[in-house]
Amino acid sequence: MSEPYQPTIFVVVLNYNGKDTLAACLSSIYQSDYCHFEVVLVDNASNDGSFELAKNQFSRAHFIKNPTNLGFSRGNNIGIRFALEKFADYVLVLNNDACLKKNTLSELVGVAQEKTAGSVLNPLIFNKDGRSIWFAGGQILWSQMKNIHLTKISAKNPYSTEYCTGCAMLVSKEVFKQIGLFDERYFLYYEDADFSVRAKKAGFELLICPTAKVIHQEQSTIKNDLKIYWLVLSGLLFFSCHSDFSQKIWLFFYLQLRKLKNFHASVFKPSPHVSQVNKAYKDFKKLKLQ
Repeated sequence: MSEPYQPTIFVVVLNYNGKDTLAACLSSIYQSDYCHFEVVLVDNASNDGSFELAKNQFSRAHFIKNPTNLGFSRGNNIGIRFALEKFADYVLVLNNDACLKKNTLSELVGVAQEKTAGSVLNPLIFNKDGRSIWFAGGQILWSQMKNIHLTKISAKNPYSTEYCTGCAMLVSKEVFKQIGLFDERYFLYYEDADFSVRAKKAGFELLICPTAKVIHQEQSTIKNDLKIYWLVLSGLLFFSCHSDFSQKIWLFFYLQLRKLKNFHASVFKPSPHVSQVNKAYKDFKKLKLQ
């Protein structure tokens, strides 16, 4: 009797100066109890030697080095295209500061295989202490123009979420074929929420798989001095694209209040964060034209 078909997962790891975390991330993948996987390491022009070290230590992986830092969406899309060209059944987009548990891939694929129409899944994602939860689902607060992480498990079985995080996102090939890849207008942040909303509108399920677990070191927030800028710019793009008519009316007035508040702060309490917000507002006008 022939063995049942086991789908192939391509794990796409986007790296940018991940010397402190990349080796642990890749090691955790290769310690998985699921055997049918390939690893694609896409490097966004790192200058800390992390890419070269990974090539020496993990020769089984596929390696792609970009000439410049292309950001999250464009960088990951290069790896996703490579995976789909190699006939991947699923793609796991994984941060270079995230580590899988031994059964993470098998648990995710087990749930995904039950969804014949395709789906987007997240494992439970824990903070680096391994106990407190970093992501157990996502909620979109349309009236406040922000997305939040939920940190409480809703059920023992897979359950729905409003959006999935790109920290560790398993996507069926059917989803990519129908809605495309990440929107490359997002350099950093909100690209996962944008992808999730597009997938949901196309009829695919967004699920949290609580039996699959990942540990997230959260290095990006420590090293990213422009976090506020990218959050504001990408948030403006996301909510302008996906709000319905009534939400857009409210958000127009809400945004004017936010701009007024930031103008007041720039006059009386100037700071790098205030300057980043001002720059994001200006750059958003150019971004809308793309």
